[in-house]
Amino acid sequence: MILIGMFDSPFVRRVAVTLNLLEIPFEHRNWSVGKDFELIRRFNPLGRVPTLVLDGGDALIESAAILDYLDDTVGPDRALLPRSGKERREALRIMAMASGAAEKGVLQIYERVFRPEERRHEPWVNRCRGQMQGALAELDRVSGERGGEWLVSDRMTQADVTATCVFSFLNDALGVGNGAATAMYPNLMALSRRCEALPAFRAVKEEFFSPARTS
Repeated sequence: MILIGMFDSPFVRRVAVTLNLLEIPFEHRNWSVGKDFELIRRFNPLGRVPTLVLDGGDALIESAAILDYLDDTVGPDRALLPRSGKERREALRIMAMASGAAEKGVLQIYERVFRPEERRHEPWVNRCRGQMQGALAELDRVSGERGGEWLVSDRMTQADVTATCVFSFLNDALGVGNGAATAMYPNLMALSRRCEALPAFRAVKEEFFSPARTS
């Protein structure tokens, strides 16, 4: 399999971490949606990431669909999303909350990076920031209420993977866990630190920060 996309995207990263956790070998193409847009469009007409190219040449797009395929591949006993019932619904809710926070964070970044300062619409940025913070606060609340190691059950699920990848992304890009902000999300910070210490997470981050990586 070939995973296309840069690991600074939480959506690409959650796929890479999941592949590692499920011990599914893959090659990585560190392609940017900016400078490598036409390369990506050879496999995904939208030019978006992540894109997972299967051994037979078929390409899967959108991280949720890719994660569903990976769970189906390894079977219900190893799948990272609970099979059914309350745990499945809660995991999906947490994943949606985390994905929404990431999307609102990306909008803030785009506003800062691509729009001239005099044309930025601060009420819109503040709205996105408030939505992001609200989602993170809910994730922190759930983590605190669980009082254990994982968000949904007694083992790691895709809820933990997604929440960690999103929180790390928002911390790196917008500093949501830095300085005084650390006190806002102590439970989410603790979860993130536990997950980021695991080899499946660490390997992806180390590759992203490696000076030897190529595009």
